[in-house]
Amino acid sequence: MAHSSDEALTDPAQFWEARYLSHRGKSGAVWSGKVNAAVEREVSGLTPGTALELGSGEGGDALWLAGQGWTVTALDISANALAVGAAKAAELSLVERIEWVQADLATWHPSAQYDLVTAAFLHSPVELPREEILRRAVSAVAPGGRLLVVGHGAFPPGSSHDHDRAAPPLPTSGEVLASLDLPDGWTVETNESVDREVEWRDQGTVTLTDAVLRVLRADTNVT
Repeated sequence: MAHSSDEALTDPAQFWEARYLSHRGKSGAVWSGKVNAAVEREVSGLTPGTALELGSGEGGDALWLAGQGWTVTALDISANALAVGAAKAAELSLVERIEWVQADLATWHPSAQYDLVTAAFLHSPVELPREEILRRAVSAVAPGGRLLVVGHGAFPPGSSHDHDRAAPPLPTSGEVLASLDLPDGWTVETNESVDREVEWRDQGTVTLTDAVLRVLRADTNVT
């Protein structure tokens, strides 16, 4: 079945459904299925509880979290992406630990609170109110819980914005922190840019920069 180029689509739902179909590799997935390095680094050592992942894609982070003992709710706009994650969860016997939810984050509002809320590389070539989504995510963090936001600190090689001088700069972790406008009772645990070397497609080893922010909400039950 032929698909029109997803680059021509502007509706977010249509764009991501097409992207997750047209960019699949031989594995049947777009991404590696591995946890993001910053998520693994920031979450390892935390006591597992409930977790909410915003923009879960094919579930690499959600699957890892579940494997570490977390009970995960994974939200994404693409049913195609969620299906890949759900199939992998079945292979790994993690079905009971992950709830896959199709949702448009642009209109999403939290209906529960979690011990961990993550948003890793929540960027989009089509319209996405990222700051608004992350501000809403703050209210999804339970007392004593954490919000983890990982973003590109610089455009990856080959990105459509990589050489676009008109493209707005990517926000630093500090700028993300400022945009959250956190109320009293929050502690900044991580606020930094982290470089990592990866094998990038056909370009060999490249250095990517992640903007990493982790904040802790005070536990109101502790006196």
